[in-house]
Amino acid sequence: MMLKSLCSYALVLIGGALMTFANAQTIPSTAAAKDRQILVIMTNHASYPSRSDTTGLWLTELTHFTDVVEAAGYTTVFASPKGGAVPLDERSLGWLYMDKAAREHLQSPAFRVRLANTLPIAEVDPSRFSVIYFTGGHGVMWDFPGNPDLRRVAETIYNRGGIVSAVCHGVAGLLDLKDEHGQLIIKDRHITGFSDREELFSGMKSQVPFFLEDRLVSQGARYRKAWLPFTSFAITDGRLVTGQNPQSPRAVAEAVLVVLQAGEVTR
Repeated sequence: MMLKSLCSYALVLIGGALMTFANAQTIPSTAAAKDRQILVIMTNHASYPSRSDTTGLWLTELTHFTDVVEAAGYTTVFASPKGGAVPLDERSLGWLYMDKAAREHLQSPAFRVRLANTLPIAEVDPSRFSVIYFTGGHGVMWDFPGNPDLRRVAETIYNRGGIVSAVCHGVAGLLDLKDEHGQLIIKDRHITGFSDREELFSGMKSQVPFFLEDRLVSQGARYRKAWLPFTSFAITDGRLVTGQNPQSPRAVAEAVLVVLQAGEVTR
């Protein structure tokens, strides 16, 4: 009887030790998540050079990312180059691209208010954020590159030890960014983004001001892409996380969480 009691007591102690170890692994990540905010950048640009339909934010490149990081306990702050309302790409609202979760977001008055009242990037304090995420949609090709305030905020986050992440055409937001030594942060780094082939297949070859893949390569990035176009593909290179296309924002979000939970990000 005594032996049986001792064995039972030992099992309780072992079980308690294992529970303590498990909690020690998860509690820091949860606590850190409550203190972190993720800055989400969207476009204000809605027009194509010669098409009658409008461009703007590709909706699921926002919702698929935010659903993942918010479920993990992070908060998101919406911003754009000009602030205010964010246009939605008409094609992104088609049945082929929308899912139930995205439709529910679109039907939410609170979500629509957030899209109508994004912060101007010039008013953003980058010290509040450990992550910046650039959404896509063709509109970003016009108002992400060359924006001095966007560059200031993203560079500050990165050079303070934070993560710069982007998906699809949103990777254009990385083109001008430099590290603390004045070097382009994408140079010699593994980067992906909307490919030339996908641009051709999407029918927008004559509409965009430049091809993203070509520009990334010309600036020294080690561009990579999935073998099949329009399939989920994301790359992590240090504190840079990029996704190729509209199928990739969940993969980008999951990769961002991995980097955050690895403890490599500072503020």
